[in-house]
Amino acid sequence: MSKLQSEALREAITVIKNDSSEKKRKFTETIELQIGLKNYDPQKDKRFSGSVKLPHIPRPKMKICMLGDAQHVGEAEKIGLEYMDVEGLKKLNKNKKLVKKLAKKYHAFLASEAVIKQIPRLLGPGLNKAGKFPTLVSHQESLESKVNETKATIKFQLKKVLCMGVAVGNMDMEEKQIFQNVQMSVNFLVSLLKKNWQNVRCLYLKSTMGKTQRIF
Repeated sequence: MSKLQSEALREAITVIKNDSSEKKRKFTETIELQIGLKNYDPQKDKRFSGSVKLPHIPRPKMKICMLGDAQHVGEAEKIGLEYMDVEGLKKLNKNKKLVKKLAKKYHAFLASEAVIKQIPRLLGPGLNKAGKFPTLVSHQESLESKVNETKATIKFQLKKVLCMGVAVGNMDMEEKQIFQNVQMSVNFLVSLLKKNWQNVRCLYLKSTMGKTQRIF
């Protein structure tokens, strides 16, 4: 049972959208869901992590890199997706600083089957540590739809603190689309928690430059 009141959520989204249209920005603002938890001890309780694919892409400009074999590199070139081949990865020479720089440059990575097996050997644990280990793409799948799926997927990961934030929308989306994304994100997050809604202290929505709106 969701305790998120639809009315309160709709109002918050309307306020955020109106506020943004009054103050035109030079870029498309992202809308973030900010979460505060309670009755949770990150030291003792299981640190959860989970991903969910949202109905609408929250960050269309999300930077993704394809770590590809020859076929995938060719496909990536066609759709304007940035890529690196095995030779390029070898050049990083397992240098921690360079791997860290690579991890910072992109929001997510995709990898061909032939390449993903070699990642630990080629790059060491750097991408994994950054929480950006590549997602496998097979040759049976369309690379473009895999890219869109990756852009639509958000990840909840509890670290050492009881608050977190995830992008759930942007200002180019319709209110209804933002509403659907937020609902799905919140319900999925609650399903990860030990005591579900009893672990939720507060939920806020905020656009990049706007004021915070409480929705729970």
